[in-house]
Amino acid sequence: MFGKKITPTAPPGRTKGQVPQQQMGTEDVYQKVQKISQEVENASRWVDPLQKEIAKVIIGQEHLIRSLIIGLLTGGHILLEGLPGLAKTLAVKTLAKAIQVDFRRIQFTPDMLPADIIGTEIYNPQQTSFETKQGPIFSSLILTDEINRAPAKVQSALLEAMEEGQVTIGDTTFPLPELFLVLATQNPVDQEGTYPLPEAQIDRFMLKIVVDYPSFEEELQLINSLEDTPTPLIPIITSDDIFSARRVLGQIYMDEKIKRYIVSLVYATREPRNFGLDLHNYIEIGASPRATINLATVAKALAFLGHRGYVTPDDVKEAAMDVMRHRLRISYEAEAEGISSEDIIRKILDTIPVP
Repeated sequence: MFGKKITPTAPPGRTKGQVPQQQMGTEDVYQKVQKISQEVENASRWVDPLQKEIAKVIIGQEHLIRSLIIGLLTGGHILLEGLPGLAKTLAVKTLAKAIQVDFRRIQFTPDMLPADIIGTEIYNPQQTSFETKQGPIFSSLILTDEINRAPAKVQSALLEAMEEGQVTIGDTTFPLPELFLVLATQNPVDQEGTYPLPEAQIDRFMLKIVVDYPSFEEELQLINSLEDTPTPLIPIITSDDIFSARRVLGQIYMDEKIKRYIVSLVYATREPRNFGLDLHNYIEIGASPRATINLATVAKALAFLGHRGYVTPDDVKEAAMDVMRHRLRISYEAEAEGISSEDIIRKILDTIPVP
């Protein structure tokens, strides 16, 4: 569909064939990775129990559950897209019950106002002054359900909160909880009564997860589960466990070659010709630098979930689709030829050599 595969040229700032210099010797790197791997092993003991606890309610959807845990580990906001009835809302609510944090659910509707989310100032006639009433955004875990059913000005009310962890009401800025995570669900944009998210907002979501139908066996298991007595969920972790895991996550080792691989994947969406890719007619806007940061962070989270203290190229490749699919704006020519952002990302992954 895109033509033959061409060996890509070197990314900017590096001469083709140049070997990146290592800052540490092989023995030093090995000892460092060994130490980090042990810390990861200790800090990730809650991961498997949490997945099993969520699996009591959510049948299948392993990728969805794994992605929600990545959001907890990284503090990155997640957008879940799928048709109604695929357990998107239930998965988030189940996650909230399995951890000991504040949780609020916001149902987005076409008649919603920004004040319904962040709060507003209310006049107090007795005090002859205005008082601030904080909205539901002031919680640790926020489920914004059907986010694309509200107008753009309401969706944009989340911008400051998602990026800076604060909200401005009137002339006063209020900090949000230290543990703050937005998990949004949306129906496909071709559904009736939906609005596309503004580019500035959608770029603030670390991951966009496309939720698909369960398999035949999973759906059969879903029917059988109706005959069982519901098992109450037990909180597995606290916010302190999450913060401890995040500190270890930041120490996970990433080799210089993998860093260059990450930058090459993102940069290829902006300047595909530099990598021998004939995609410039299909891409209107490439991925932002936020994609580079998120790709490196999610790759470390996948290493953490794998109980490893180092990132592998497979971690990067696994993270690439969910990190970049919503950050590419394809051209009209791509739409006319039936080429999606996912097709473009697959071509980039297939072309750029893996370190």
